Amino acid sequence: MKPTLFVLAAGMGSRYGGLKQLDGLGPNGETIMDYSIFDAIRGGFGKLVFVIRKSFEQDFAEKIISKYKDHIPVELVFQELDNLPAGFKCPEGREKPWGTNHAVLMGKDVINEPFAVINADDFYGKDSFAVLGKELSAMTGTENQYCMVGYRVGNTLSESGSVARGVCETNKENFLTGVVERTAIERTDGEIQFTDENGQKVILHENTPVSMNMWGFTPDYFKHSETSFINFLNANQGNLKSEFFIPLTVNELITSGTSTVKVLDTTSKWFGVTYADDRQGVVDKIQALITAGEYPNRLF
Repeated sequence: MKPTLFVLAAGMGSRYGGLKQLDGLGPNGETIMDYSIFDAIRGGFGKLVFVIRKSFEQDFAEKIISKYKDHIPVELVFQELDNLPAGFKCPEGREKPWGTNHAVLMGKDVINEPFAVINADDFYGKDSFAVLGKELSAMTGTENQYCMVGYRVGNTLSESGSVARGVCETNKENFLTGVVERTAIERTDGEIQFTDENGQKVILHENTPVSMNMWGFTPDYFKHSETSFINFLNANQGNLKSEFFIPLTVNELITSGTSTVKVLDTTSKWFGVTYADDRQGVVDKIQALITAGEYPNRLF
C-alpha cells in the first residue's frame, strides 16, 4: 500500500494574507509546496491530503488542488476551532488554532494507511521524501512503530539570523528518546551553537539530528492523539494561546514505552522563509537545484 502525504496548510491563509499571495519561488511561480508534492510523488506516495481552514476551501481548490489532481488523488479536511472531542467547547475569545497535532487529528476519517506529515511552507528536499516513502511503505500493517526525518542541523540554518529547532535525542539504535526545543541556534566562528537554560554556550555537532516537522505514522496514531488531546484540553482550559503540538504526543508515547520513533537520516538540505531576507536565497537555491538537474524547469 502506498503511503499518504498529509500536508498541514491550515495556517497558510492567515500567514500569507490569503492564498493569492502564496509565494511563487520557482521559475514559473512554483510554491515550496509544489516541490514537496513533486518529490513525494517520485518518492512513492500515492495520495495527498491537505488540512486547511474551511473559509478558503474554494480558493484552495481553484488555485492549488487543480494543479495536482491529474497527478495524484487529493482529499481535503478542515481544521476549525470548534472541532473538539465530545464534552468540550471552544473557550470564548480563543482565536489561535489548536496546533499541529490537532491538525493531524482532522485526517482520521480519510487516512487508513501509513502517512507522512509535513508543513506546507518548508522545503524538505528530494532525498527526505525518498527515505521517508521507503520507510512508510514497509510500515503497512504495523502499529506503534513510527519514524521521523532527522535533518542534520548544519543543513537547516538561516543566513539571516538565528533559528529555533527541535534537537533530537536518540539512543544507540537511532530511536528517538526526546525532542528538546532550542532557540537562538546559529553558526558563529564556524561552530553551530546555542545558549542553554543556564546561560551556557552549547556547541552542536554539524550532523546533530533536528526535527523539521516531517513525521511518519501509522493510523493508530490518531487514537493516541485523541487521548492526548483530551488530557491537553483538561490541563489547558484557561489558556487561550496554548497549542497541541505533535512532539507533545510523541514524547508521551516514547516516555510511556507505548511507541517507538525511528530517526531517519537525510542528506537533504532544509530551507524555508524564516526571515523576509531569506526569500531571495530560497529562490536562488531552487534555481541551483534546477540547474543541477534535480528538478525540471516546470513541475506540473
